[in-house]
Amino acid sequence: MSEQGELRAGQLLVATPLLRDPNFVDAVVLLLDADRDGALGVVLNRPSGVPVVSVLEPWSEVASEPEVLFRGGPVSPEGALAVGLLRDADDVPVGFRAVEGRLGLVDLDTPVELLDGSLSDLRVFAGYAGWGAGQLEDEVDEGSWYVVPGEPVDVFRPEVEELRRDVLRRQPGELAWVSTRPVDPELN
Repeated sequence: MSEQGELRAGQLLVATPLLRDPNFVDAVVLLLDADRDGALGVVLNRPSGVPVVSVLEPWSEVASEPEVLFRGGPVSPEGALAVGLLRDADDVPVGFRAVEGRLGLVDLDTPVELLDGSLSDLRVFAGYAGWGAGQLEDEVDEGSWYVVPGEPVDVFRPEVEELRRDVLRRQPGELAWVSTRPVDPELN
């Protein structure tokens, strides 16, 4: 298990400078599921140029700005999943599965009308990030990921270019300092 405690849904994984996999360089990943069998998440800071309306037209009315698909990760990039935020935690509509608090997964096969008015935000991801049993814990232990608390605003913010820096900046101690570290310290 990682030094930073047990991994759980709702946390963010922030790529450290040690992580060289091009799929995850400077990535911020929202964990949607984590248990002894593995983990699943979506990359929050990789918008694509593909409008939601061109792929999932009914959901474009509900999608948060920018209304584009986000590249959620390298696994199943031809598939889509959606993360939504409930307006009211006590009003859970058909087609919504809670992940953490009011944050959850939205079944895109559900008629959008059944969720109308229940969601304050929605983001659609093409693909996801997945790890087998123990794989993510090993990556955290080797220093590839910072594990930090997530906030709904991280998932649905319109501008994601500074997401990694902003998430690190609000952390206590050394992680706040890491937010200002240049990509290549030798160029400093």
